[in-house]
Amino acid sequence: MKKMMILAGAAMMMAACGNSEKLYDATGTFEATETTVFAEQSGALLAFDVSEGDSLPMGREVGLIDTIQIWLKILQLGATKEVYQSQKPDMERQIAATRQQLAKAQQDEQRYRELVADGAAPSKMFDDASSQVKVLQRQLDAQISSLSTNTRALDKQTAAADVQIDQLRDMLRKCHIVTPVRGTVLEKYVERGEFVSIGKPLFKIADTQDMYLRAYVTSAQLQHIQLGQQVKVFADYGDNLRKEYDGTISLISSRSEFTPKTILTDDERADLVYAVKVAIKNDGLVKIGMYGELKL
Repeated sequence: MKKMMILAGAAMMMAACGNSEKLYDATGTFEATETTVFAEQSGALLAFDVSEGDSLPMGREVGLIDTIQIWLKILQLGATKEVYQSQKPDMERQIAATRQQLAKAQQDEQRYRELVADGAAPSKMFDDASSQVKVLQRQLDAQISSLSTNTRALDKQTAAADVQIDQLRDMLRKCHIVTPVRGTVLEKYVERGEFVSIGKPLFKIADTQDMYLRAYVTSAQLQHIQLGQQVKVFADYGDNLRKEYDGTISLISSRSEFTPKTILTDDERADLVYAVKVAIKNDGLVKIGMYGELKL
């Protein structure tokens, strides 16, 4: 029995020596782009349909913060705008009488000009008529200037109210909690009915379809790697269970770092290594934090 065990061990050693090709060049862990969603408004959380493990598409509304006060302010500003509009003067109607007086004075001026020219009237009557025309013209100009100033002031107040309404509508939009990216909910921090304030984290979501392996290579291996290079990635499920994925090198660190304690590199004597990220398309089996291997 002891002889058989020795022979078996020798056979395994010979097989290991005969298989000189390594199964991988570097190892690391799988990661995903994680996004923490924060509250953009303060108020009671009226609805919140989020559970850990949910797979959510981008742009889905999953919650609502109380909007009543914001909506009431919008209604108030809408009423204020109507007041400004009602106060705007009807310029043509208000200066119509002065225009009519000016037109009558201009007719008198022309008539007296002709009478004076024919010697049928004294020149003083023409001078008085001309003076009346100038006075009425100044009155008309003053009325137009005053009414235009009032109209511009009311237009600016209306525009300011419009800006405030736009701001409130933006606040109203931010009360609707929408997923910024597609992905899987990793953590949930609040529950429906709680009061949330601006900046409070609500939940964390990660894109688990486009994942990447963060591995570490030595400077000797670095010369054989370039951005966009196609490589093989293996997900390690334990108990010698591995699955192969096509990967693309998406990042090569420009700065070296000390070898992480949990990472095995091709050269175990190397103290400094470089991080690389290899993007893969996940089929749903790769999980965040799972160990993986990289074959160049």
